[in-house]
Amino acid sequence: MEFALVGVGETGSRIVDHVLAVEAETGRTFSHGNALVCEISQTIPEDLEMVSDDQRFLIGDTHQAVTEHGIDGGPDLAVDVTRTDLPEIHRAFDSLPIHECDGILVAAGLGSATGSGAGSVLVEELQATYDEPVYALGALPAESEGGQAAVNASRALRSIVPAADSMLTFDRETWQPHAGSDERNDDAIRTLADRIVTLFAAGELDASTVAENAVDSSDIIRTLAPGGLAAIGHATTELEANSDTILARLLTWLGVRDDSGTQTTDAAKVKSLVRQAANSRLTVPCDIASAERALVVLSGPPHALSRRGFESARQWLEQETDTVEILAGDDPRNQSSTLEAVVLFSNVTDVPRIDALQQRAVDHQETTTNERSEEAEEPNHYGT
Repeated sequence: MEFALVGVGETGSRIVDHVLAVEAETGRTFSHGNALVCEISQTIPEDLEMVSDDQRFLIGDTHQAVTEHGIDGGPDLAVDVTRTDLPEIHRAFDSLPIHECDGILVAAGLGSATGSGAGSVLVEELQATYDEPVYALGALPAESEGGQAAVNASRALRSIVPAADSMLTFDRETWQPHAGSDERNDDAIRTLADRIVTLFAAGELDASTVAENAVDSSDIIRTLAPGGLAAIGHATTELEANSDTILARLLTWLGVRDDSGTQTTDAAKVKSLVRQAANSRLTVPCDIASAERALVVLSGPPHALSRRGFESARQWLEQETDTVEILAGDDPRNQSSTLEAVVLFSNVTDVPRIDALQQRAVDHQETTTNERSEEAEEPNHYGT
Protein backbone atom coordinates (compact mmCIF):
# COMPACT_ATOMS: atom_id res chain seq x y z
CA MET A 1 0.00 0.00 0.00
CA GLU A 2 1.04 3.62 -0.28
CA PHE A 3 0.83 6.26 2.46
CA ALA A 4 1.80 9.89 2.64
CA LEU A 5 3.79 10.58 5.82
CA VAL A 6 3.40 13.73 7.92
CA GLY A 7 5.63 14.30 10.93
CA VAL A 8 4.60 16.90 13.54
CA GLY A 9 7.09 18.26 16.05
CA GLU A 10 10.47 16.83 16.97
CA THR A 11 9.34 13.31 17.81
CA GLY A 12 6.97 13.04 14.85
CA SER A 13 9.66 14.29 12.49
CA ARG A 14 12.18 11.76 13.80
CA ILE A 15 9.66 8.94 13.41
CA VAL A 16 9.19 9.88 9.75
CA ASP A 17 12.96 10.17 9.28
CA HIS A 18 13.52 6.67 10.70
CA VAL A 19 10.73 5.18 8.59
CA LEU A 20 12.38 6.60 5.47
CA ALA A 21 15.73 5.20 6.63
CA VAL A 22 14.30 1.69 7.15
CA GLU A 23 12.67 1.85 3.73
CA ALA A 24 15.99 2.80 2.13
CA GLU A 25 17.92 0.07 3.95
CA THR A 26 15.45 -2.76 3.32
CA GLY A 27 14.16 -1.87 -0.14
CA ARG A 28 10.63 -2.08 1.23
CA THR A 29 8.51 1.02 0.98
CA PHE A 30 5.00 2.23 1.57
CA SER A 31 5.67 5.99 1.44
CA HIS A 32 7.66 6.07 -1.83
CA GLY A 33 9.33 9.18 -0.43
CA ASN A 34 6.06 11.10 -0.02
CA ALA A 35 6.73 12.83 3.27
CA LEU A 36 6.55 16.20 5.03
CA VAL A 37 7.67 17.22 8.50
CA CYS A 38 6.63 20.38 10.31
CA GLU A 39 7.76 22.15 13.46
CA ILE A 40 6.58 25.25 15.32
CA SER A 41 9.82 27.19 15.33
CA GLN A 42 11.79 29.96 13.67
CA THR A 43 14.48 27.56 12.47
CA ILE A 44 14.31 24.57 10.15
CA PRO A 45 15.21 21.29 11.97
CA GLU A 46 18.64 20.16 10.78
CA ASP A 47 19.17 16.84 12.57
CA LEU A 48 17.15 14.74 10.12
CA GLU A 49 19.09 12.52 7.74
CA MET A 50 16.49 11.22 5.29
CA VAL A 51 14.05 14.12 5.06
CA SER A 52 15.13 16.56 2.35
CA ASP A 53 15.05 20.34 2.83
CA ASP A 54 12.01 20.75 0.59
CA GLN A 55 10.13 18.24 2.76
CA ARG A 56 10.44 20.44 5.86
CA PHE A 57 8.30 23.45 6.70
CA LEU A 58 7.78 25.75 9.65
CA ILE A 59 4.57 26.74 11.40
CA GLY A 60 4.26 30.14 13.07
CA ASP A 61 7.82 31.28 12.35
CA THR A 62 6.63 34.93 12.40
CA HIS A 63 4.44 34.56 15.49
CA GLN A 64 5.61 36.54 18.53
CA ALA A 65 5.25 33.51 20.83
CA VAL A 66 7.48 31.35 18.61
CA THR A 67 11.25 31.38 19.03
CA GLU A 68 14.16 29.59 17.43
CA HIS A 69 13.78 26.97 20.16
CA GLY A 70 10.07 26.36 19.57
CA ILE A 71 6.82 27.58 21.04
CA ASP A 72 6.70 29.53 24.30
CA GLY A 73 3.44 28.08 25.58
CA GLY A 74 1.21 25.03 25.75
CA PRO A 75 -1.07 23.09 23.38
CA ASP A 76 -3.71 25.84 23.26
CA LEU A 77 -1.17 28.28 21.90
CA ALA A 78 0.09 25.65 19.47
CA VAL A 79 -3.48 25.20 18.22
CA ASP A 80 -3.90 28.96 17.68
CA VAL A 81 -0.55 29.30 15.90
CA THR A 82 -1.31 26.34 13.66
CA ARG A 83 -4.78 27.57 12.72
CA THR A 84 -3.32 30.97 11.83
CA ASP A 85 -0.92 29.31 9.37
CA LEU A 86 -3.45 26.96 7.75
CA PRO A 87 -3.20 28.58 4.28
CA GLU A 88 0.56 27.95 4.22
CA ILE A 89 0.05 24.45 5.61
CA HIS A 90 -2.44 23.59 2.87
CA ARG A 91 0.04 24.75 0.25
CA ALA A 92 2.65 22.47 1.79
CA PHE A 93 0.22 19.54 1.65
CA ASP A 94 -0.31 20.24 -2.05
CA SER A 95 3.24 19.00 -2.66
CA LEU A 96 2.15 15.49 -1.63
CA PRO A 97 0.30 13.27 -4.14
CA ILE A 98 -2.27 12.42 -1.49
CA HIS A 99 -5.02 11.59 -3.98
CA GLU A 100 -2.78 8.84 -5.36
CA CYS A 101 -2.21 7.33 -1.91
CA ASP A 102 -4.22 4.81 0.08
CA GLY A 103 -4.08 6.99 3.18
CA ILE A 104 -2.18 9.51 5.30
CA LEU A 105 -0.14 8.71 8.42
CA VAL A 106 0.41 11.62 10.84
CA ALA A 107 3.14 10.98 13.44
CA ALA A 108 3.43 13.11 16.58
CA GLY A 109 4.79 13.02 20.11
CA LEU A 110 1.70 13.61 22.24
CA GLY A 111 3.56 14.88 25.29
CA SER A 112 4.79 18.08 23.62
CA ALA A 113 2.81 21.24 22.97
CA THR A 114 3.51 21.02 19.24
CA GLY A 115 2.70 17.33 18.89
CA SER A 116 -0.53 17.51 20.87
CA GLY A 117 -1.73 20.93 19.71
CA ALA A 118 -0.57 21.15 16.10
CA GLY A 119 -1.07 17.41 15.66
CA SER A 120 -4.75 17.71 16.56
CA VAL A 121 -5.29 20.55 14.10
CA LEU A 122 -3.48 18.81 11.24
CA VAL A 123 -5.40 15.55 11.65
CA GLU A 124 -8.69 17.47 11.62
CA GLU A 125 -7.69 19.52 8.57
CA LEU A 126 -6.51 16.49 6.62
CA GLN A 127 -9.79 14.71 7.37
CA ALA A 128 -11.77 17.72 6.19
CA THR A 129 -9.70 18.20 3.03
CA TYR A 130 -9.12 14.69 1.66
CA ASP A 131 -11.25 11.60 1.10
CA GLU A 132 -8.39 9.23 1.95
CA PRO A 133 -8.30 7.79 5.50
CA VAL A 134 -6.15 9.69 7.98
CA TYR A 135 -4.32 7.61 10.58
CA ALA A 136 -2.38 8.97 13.55
CA LEU A 137 0.78 7.53 15.02
CA GLY A 138 0.91 8.91 18.54
CA ALA A 139 3.89 8.53 20.88
CA LEU A 140 2.87 8.58 24.55
CA PRO A 141 5.32 10.31 26.93
CA ALA A 142 7.38 8.45 29.51
CA GLU A 143 6.74 9.07 33.20
CA SER A 144 10.08 10.86 33.43
CA GLU A 145 8.80 13.58 31.10
CA GLY A 146 6.66 14.98 33.88
CA GLY A 147 3.06 15.74 34.70
CA GLN A 148 2.56 18.44 32.07
CA ALA A 149 3.49 15.97 29.32
CA ALA A 150 0.81 13.64 30.69
CA VAL A 151 -1.72 16.50 30.58
CA ASN A 152 -0.76 17.30 26.98
CA ALA A 153 -1.05 13.65 25.94
CA SER A 154 -4.41 13.18 27.65
CA ARG A 155 -5.82 16.21 25.85
CA ALA A 156 -4.37 15.04 22.55
CA LEU A 157 -5.96 11.61 22.94
CA ARG A 158 -9.37 13.22 23.49
CA SER A 159 -9.04 15.30 20.32
CA ILE A 160 -7.02 13.13 17.93
CA VAL A 161 -8.53 9.68 18.55
CA PRO A 162 -12.09 10.74 17.53
CA ALA A 163 -10.76 12.72 14.55
CA ALA A 164 -8.44 10.05 13.12
CA ASP A 165 -9.58 6.87 11.40
CA SER A 166 -7.38 5.05 13.91
CA MET A 167 -4.41 5.81 16.14
CA LEU A 168 -1.40 3.52 16.14
CA THR A 169 0.02 3.98 19.62
CA PHE A 170 3.63 3.91 20.79
CA ASP A 171 4.47 4.05 24.49
CA ARG A 172 7.81 5.59 25.41
CA GLU A 173 7.43 4.41 29.01
CA THR A 174 7.48 0.81 27.74
CA TRP A 175 10.35 1.22 25.31
CA GLN A 176 12.58 3.76 27.06
CA PRO A 177 11.13 4.59 30.49
CA HIS A 178 13.99 6.76 31.70
CA ALA A 179 14.19 8.98 28.62
CA GLY A 180 13.42 12.64 29.20
CA SER A 181 11.56 14.68 26.62
CA ASP A 182 14.87 16.11 25.37
CA GLU A 183 16.47 12.72 24.72
CA ARG A 184 16.55 11.48 21.16
CA ASN A 185 15.33 7.94 21.89
CA ASP A 186 16.57 6.84 18.46
CA ASP A 187 16.82 3.13 19.32
CA ALA A 188 13.19 2.94 20.39
CA ILE A 189 12.02 4.97 17.40
CA ARG A 190 14.03 2.73 15.08
CA THR A 191 12.25 -0.29 16.59
CA LEU A 192 8.92 1.40 15.95
CA ALA A 193 9.92 2.23 12.36
CA ASP A 194 10.85 -1.43 11.72
CA ARG A 195 7.36 -2.53 12.76
CA ILE A 196 5.62 0.18 10.78
CA VAL A 197 7.50 -0.68 7.58
CA THR A 198 7.04 -4.45 8.03
CA LEU A 199 3.28 -3.91 8.37
CA PHE A 200 2.53 -1.27 5.77
CA ALA A 201 5.07 -2.32 3.14
CA ALA A 202 3.78 -5.91 3.03
CA GLY A 203 3.67 -7.06 -0.57
CA GLU A 204 5.99 -4.33 -1.84
CA LEU A 205 9.15 -6.48 -1.89
CA ASP A 206 9.58 -9.29 -4.40
CA ALA A 207 6.43 -8.14 -6.15
CA SER A 208 6.97 -10.74 -8.87
CA THR A 209 6.21 -13.48 -6.34
CA VAL A 210 2.56 -14.46 -6.30
CA ALA A 211 1.32 -14.83 -2.74
CA GLU A 212 -1.33 -17.41 -1.98
CA ASN A 213 -3.05 -14.92 0.30
CA ALA A 214 -1.49 -11.56 -0.47
CA VAL A 215 -1.82 -8.59 1.88
CA ASP A 216 -3.17 -5.44 0.26
CA SER A 217 -4.28 -2.01 1.38
CA SER A 218 -7.90 -3.08 1.84
CA ASP A 219 -6.85 -5.59 4.52
CA ILE A 220 -5.15 -2.91 6.60
CA ILE A 221 -7.91 -0.35 6.04
CA ARG A 222 -10.56 -2.89 7.03
CA THR A 223 -8.62 -3.89 10.15
CA LEU A 224 -8.28 -0.28 11.27
CA ALA A 225 -11.86 0.65 10.32
CA PRO A 226 -13.29 0.43 13.88
CA GLY A 227 -11.06 3.35 14.88
CA GLY A 228 -9.79 3.84 18.41
CA LEU A 229 -6.32 2.80 19.53
CA ALA A 230 -4.20 0.21 17.74
CA ALA A 231 -1.11 -1.75 18.82
CA ILE A 232 1.50 -3.69 16.84
CA GLY A 233 3.36 -6.85 17.83
CA HIS A 234 6.36 -8.27 15.98
CA ALA A 235 8.57 -11.35 16.08
CA THR A 236 11.30 -12.65 13.80
CA THR A 237 13.51 -15.72 13.50
CA GLU A 238 16.45 -16.71 11.34
CA LEU A 239 15.86 -19.57 8.91
CA GLU A 240 18.20 -22.40 8.10
CA ALA A 241 19.13 -23.03 4.48
CA ASN A 242 16.38 -24.96 2.71
CA SER A 243 17.29 -27.54 0.11
CA ASP A 244 13.83 -27.81 -1.50
CA THR A 245 13.90 -27.47 -5.24
CA ILE A 246 11.92 -24.81 -7.06
CA LEU A 247 9.68 -27.54 -8.52
CA ALA A 248 8.99 -28.99 -5.06
CA ARG A 249 8.07 -25.59 -3.71
CA LEU A 250 5.76 -24.97 -6.66
CA LEU A 251 4.03 -28.30 -6.12
CA THR A 252 3.53 -27.45 -2.45
CA TRP A 253 1.91 -24.11 -3.19
CA LEU A 254 -0.30 -25.68 -5.85
CA GLY A 255 -1.47 -28.26 -3.33
CA VAL A 256 -0.05 -31.19 -5.34
CA ARG A 257 2.52 -32.06 -2.69
CA ASP A 258 1.48 -32.50 0.93
CA ASP A 259 3.37 -30.17 3.25
CA SER A 260 3.72 -32.72 6.04
CA GLY A 261 7.29 -34.11 6.08
CA THR A 262 9.85 -31.35 6.48
CA GLN A 263 7.17 -28.68 6.33
CA THR A 264 5.84 -29.80 9.71
CA THR A 265 8.71 -27.89 11.27
CA ASP A 266 7.76 -24.84 9.22
CA ALA A 267 4.14 -25.13 10.37
CA ALA A 268 5.13 -25.27 14.02
CA LYS A 269 7.58 -22.42 13.51
CA VAL A 270 4.92 -20.23 11.91
CA LYS A 271 2.41 -20.82 14.70
CA SER A 272 5.05 -20.20 17.37
CA LEU A 273 6.20 -17.00 15.67
CA VAL A 274 2.69 -15.56 15.46
CA ARG A 275 2.16 -16.34 19.14
CA GLN A 276 5.45 -14.64 19.98
CA ALA A 277 4.38 -11.55 18.04
CA ALA A 278 1.02 -11.39 19.82
CA ASN A 279 2.59 -11.92 23.24
CA SER A 280 5.60 -9.73 22.62
CA ARG A 281 6.25 -6.23 23.90
CA LEU A 282 3.60 -4.44 21.86
CA THR A 283 4.01 -0.84 20.74
CA VAL A 284 1.62 -0.08 23.59
CA PRO A 285 0.86 -2.69 26.28
CA CYS A 286 -2.76 -3.82 26.12
CA ASP A 287 -5.01 -6.81 26.65
CA ILE A 288 -5.31 -8.30 23.18
CA ALA A 289 -8.62 -9.85 24.20
CA SER A 290 -10.06 -6.31 24.11
CA ALA A 291 -9.20 -5.87 20.40
CA GLU A 292 -12.09 -5.64 17.97
CA ARG A 293 -10.07 -6.83 14.95
CA ALA A 294 -6.61 -8.14 14.16
CA LEU A 295 -4.40 -8.57 11.11
CA VAL A 296 -1.55 -11.08 10.82
CA VAL A 297 1.15 -10.58 8.20
CA LEU A 298 3.75 -13.30 7.67
CA SER A 299 6.86 -12.34 5.71
CA GLY A 300 9.68 -14.54 4.49
CA PRO A 301 10.77 -16.89 1.68
CA PRO A 302 7.81 -18.69 0.08
CA HIS A 303 8.92 -22.16 1.17
CA ALA A 304 8.73 -21.14 4.85
CA LEU A 305 5.19 -19.73 4.71
CA SER A 306 3.41 -22.90 5.82
CA ARG A 307 -0.32 -22.79 5.16
CA ARG A 308 -1.10 -25.18 7.97
CA GLY A 309 0.93 -23.21 10.46
CA PHE A 310 -0.71 -20.01 9.30
CA GLU A 311 -4.23 -21.37 9.74
CA SER A 312 -3.36 -22.86 13.12
CA ALA A 313 -1.95 -19.53 14.28
CA ARG A 314 -5.04 -17.75 13.03
CA GLN A 315 -7.33 -20.08 14.97
CA TRP A 316 -5.25 -19.57 18.10
CA LEU A 317 -5.51 -15.80 17.67
CA GLU A 318 -9.28 -16.00 17.28
CA GLN A 319 -9.47 -17.78 20.63
CA GLU A 320 -7.14 -15.33 22.36
CA THR A 321 -8.94 -12.22 21.10
CA ASP A 322 -12.43 -13.72 21.24
CA THR A 323 -13.21 -12.38 17.78
CA VAL A 324 -13.56 -13.88 14.32
CA GLU A 325 -12.47 -10.57 12.78
CA ILE A 326 -8.98 -11.90 12.07
CA LEU A 327 -7.48 -11.05 8.70
CA ALA A 328 -4.27 -12.72 7.56
CA GLY A 329 -1.95 -12.46 4.60
CA ASP A 330 1.38 -13.55 3.14
CA ASP A 331 4.25 -11.32 2.14
CA PRO A 332 6.64 -13.56 0.15
CA ARG A 333 10.25 -12.31 0.07
CA ASN A 334 12.44 -14.52 -2.10
CA GLN A 335 15.77 -13.19 -0.89
CA SER A 336 14.95 -13.16 2.80
CA SER A 337 16.74 -15.41 5.29
CA THR A 338 14.32 -14.56 8.10
CA LEU A 339 10.71 -15.32 8.90
CA GLU A 340 8.75 -12.39 10.34
CA ALA A 341 5.29 -12.11 11.87
CA VAL A 342 3.59 -8.81 12.58
CA VAL A 343 0.20 -8.59 14.27
CA LEU A 344 -1.96 -5.47 14.22
CA PHE A 345 -4.62 -5.18 16.95
CA SER A 346 -7.24 -2.50 16.34
CA ASN A 347 -9.63 -0.68 18.66
CA VAL A 348 -8.04 -2.09 21.81
CA THR A 349 -9.95 -0.84 24.85
CA ASP A 350 -8.04 -2.32 27.78
CA VAL A 351 -4.87 -0.21 27.79
CA PRO A 352 -3.48 0.25 31.33
CA ARG A 353 -0.94 2.84 30.20
CA ILE A 354 -3.70 5.16 29.02
CA ASP A 355 -5.45 4.86 32.39
CA ALA A 356 -2.20 5.58 34.22
CA LEU A 357 -1.43 8.52 31.95
CA GLN A 358 -4.85 10.08 32.51
CA GLN A 359 -4.54 9.65 36.28
CA ARG A 360 -1.09 11.27 36.17
CA ALA A 361 -2.62 14.19 34.29
CA VAL A 362 -5.40 14.60 36.87
CA ASP A 363 -2.92 14.46 39.76
CA HIS A 364 -0.69 17.04 38.10
CA GLN A 365 -3.55 19.44 37.50
CA GLU A 366 -4.77 19.09 41.09
CA THR A 367 -1.27 19.71 42.42
CA THR A 368 -0.85 22.76 40.20
CA THR A 369 -4.23 24.16 41.29
CA ASN A 370 -3.41 23.66 44.99
CA GLU A 371 -0.02 25.33 44.61
CA ARG A 372 -1.60 28.35 42.93
CA SER A 373 -4.23 28.57 45.67
CA GLU A 374 -1.55 28.50 48.36
CA GLU A 375 0.43 31.22 46.58
CA ALA A 376 -2.69 33.41 46.35
CA GLU A 377 -3.36 32.99 50.09
CA GLU A 378 0.16 33.93 51.17
CA PRO A 379 0.28 37.37 52.83
CA ASN A 380 2.45 40.10 51.30
CA HIS A 381 5.47 41.45 53.16
CA TYR A 382 3.33 44.10 54.87
CA GLY A 383 1.50 41.28 56.69
CA THR A 384 -1.90 41.88 55.03
